[in-house]
Amino acid sequence: MLRYAYVSSGLSRHRLEDALELLLEAGYDGVALTLDHVHFDPLAPRLRVRAERLGGLLDELGLARVVETDSRFLLDRHRPDHPSLLSEGRQRRLELLRRAVDVAAAVGAPVVSMRTGAAPRQQDPVTAWTLLMDGIESVLTAAGRAGVAIAVEPEGGMLVERLDDFFTLARRLGDPAGFGLTLDLGHCAAVEPGPVEESVRRAAERLLHVHAKDMRRRGDEQLMLGDGDLDLRSALRALTEVGYGGLVAVELPRHAHLAPDVVPRAIARLRDAERGRAESTL
Repeated sequence: MLRYAYVSSGLSRHRLEDALELLLEAGYDGVALTLDHVHFDPLAPRLRVRAERLGGLLDELGLARVVETDSRFLLDRHRPDHPSLLSEGRQRRLELLRRAVDVAAAVGAPVVSMRTGAAPRQQDPVTAWTLLMDGIESVLTAAGRAGVAIAVEPEGGMLVERLDDFFTLARRLGDPAGFGLTLDLGHCAAVEPGPVEESVRRAAERLLHVHAKDMRRRGDEQLMLGDGDLDLRSALRALTEVGYGGLVAVELPRHAHLAPDVVPRAIARLRDAERGRAESTL
């Protein structure tokens, strides 16, 4: 059976403790903790003490965990995802990622998920890729010391936007240990060529974390599972067939105001799709 989680950015209208109770009530196996001002501020004092306390709570609740770093306005109140590893002020992004590694180690999360950021206008590709590789190598050094893996998520508008970009990055880095992929199933349905199960199989050897939402082909709207073009049953079947053992985390930040309804509905659709997968193999 696959293990399901929920990304905490989709629970931003709730206190973290109440959000975790929502997940338990619905039957989730874990939480993907977004570092932000809402639930866990990575820039506030006493980082390790707060993370260890949260790790203890998650242990008591029996919830697995992954750390997410895609809070859009955490570092700049005006510009989303700024600064990035590719832009002016990149040291602030590096420091945030190192703090995320520290949080993951203290809270007991095996993976930190991140995005690469977009190349600034007028920046040439050689400079962009050089800055990206330098930044990721620095983060990997910190993660290696902490025993935490780094998972890069291909995302629209970022330098690493598709699976091909991720494999290019991995190859240029020398396929380092502790470096892998966050695969967004909705993003696969929207922009990757071929069926979603093909993307899952391509990603299998580097797959550390999975996001689940629905999208329409060539669209950018985040939709409830089952409301877009994602073949969820095929995606879950492929994840099972490749032996994926991480979390499948529902990512619906724009649905936070509907969380009491969306949280149980999302896992119900995941379970229905997985049951359909199991029945189809009998």
